[in-house]
Parts: sequence; structure tokens; C-alpha cells
Amino acid sequence: MIVVATADFECYHDLVAELRDRAVEFSTVSPGDELPEGTRVVVTAADDPVPEGAEHVVAAPDEARAAVERALTRFRDDDGRTVVGIDPGERPGVAVLAGGTVVAVFQVPLSDVAPTVHDAVCDAPDPIVRVGDGARRWSARLIEALSELPVELVDETGTTPSLGTGARGMGDVLAAVNIARRSGERVERREIEPTPGEIQRVKAESRRRSAGEVTIDEALARRVALGDVSLDDAIAAHRDD
Repeated sequence: MIVVATADFECYHDLVAELRDRAVEFSTVSPGDELPEGTRVVVTAADDPVPEGAEHVVAAPDEARAAVERALTRFRDDDGRTVVGIDPGERPGVAVLAGGTVVAVFQVPLSDVAPTVHDAVCDAPDPIVRVGDGARRWSARLIEALSELPVELVDETGTTPSLGTGARGMGDVLAAVNIARRSGERVERREIEPTPGEIQRVKAESRRRSAGEVTIDEALARRVALGDVSLDDAIAAHRDD
């Protein structure tokens, strides 16, 4: 169990709020009081007395989240490294693991993935991001957006589980968890070249979306396949020509 033992009201409030948000079992005592049975970690502010009989974590001002994360690593089986798995797509699934334990999951628009990941690992000492190798166009954009972090490209074959009753919509997030648990190849970028089939599919989609009025040319279709422009913008550009 985690115990909060601080006389600093602001620190106390932030720590308790963070622990409750994570649904973590905890208790509180006054600094210097006897610790409850089963205490494994005590979290205090810097000015509080150092407790005896349990591991000690100091919460710096305005860093309750980091302190709670350090406390939780004491309960994990391995080195506690933070690993982020991403199942690429238009709304990627994102899973954050620490020491093999899932600590957060998200499914957000592609443009929100990088800030979400950076926020999730900001307090981690040695994070790594693992991106699935499917959806080549999206994975290439994710690798580029996350270039400030170490990124591995992971074979995502078989990472999406069969979903039973009531689990609809969870596939991308669960795939992200499985991706996080696989090692991959360290990459800084992913070069992609659309296949002829991908270009033809983009052109066919432009006809469908414009109700048969427009079929964009191959150059525009290639840019759409690469993610340089949206299909709607490509259709508009074709019409302007």
C-alpha cells in the first residue's frame, strides 16, 4: 500500500487527487505517525521527516504525478521502463505501459498523438515508443511527429485481438498494448512509396466522394496516398485546374 504523509497541504491535495484518479489503494497519516500495516511506499514533501520501515518517495512542488509514478514503480516486476505502443490509423490507439503494467490508454486523432505521448512520458527517465508497421502512411507520419523520442517500428501481425460481446471499439487500443510489448527495429523515419494499387484506390475514392464528377490525376493521388494533402483538398485542387 502507498501512504501519503505530509504536512504540506498543497502537496497532500495533489497527491491524493492523483492517486484517486488512478484508482490506487492508499492511506494517509500525519508526518512521524506510525505507518499502517502493509505500507510499502511512503510519499512525502521535501520538508517532511523521512519515514522508517518503508520505501520513501519525495514529491517535488507541482510534481505529484511524477511522485505517484515513482511510487507505483516499486510494485512492478521489472525495471519500470515506460513504453508507449501505438496502433497507427486515422484515430490511433495509444497504450502507455510502465514495467509491463498498462497505466493509460487513449484513442485520439492522428494530430493529437504526439502531444499525448509527450505528456505521458514527460516524467519517464528512459521512455521508448513502439509504432505498428501497418497503415504505412499513418505510421510514417507518427514516426516523423515523434522524432524527438526513441522510436521502434514493430511487426504488428496478430496484435489485434478477437473482440467479444461488449468490447466493440476497443480493438485499436488493445492492439496498441500488444505492440508496446513487442520489440522492433529502431527507426528515425519511414520512407514509403505508394503502390499502384493504393494510387488507384485513392482515385476511385475521389470519384465516389465527388459523386462521379471528379477523378483526380495520378500526381494528386500520390500526394494523398503519402499524406501530403487530404482527399478533399485534392478534389478541390483538381476542380480549380
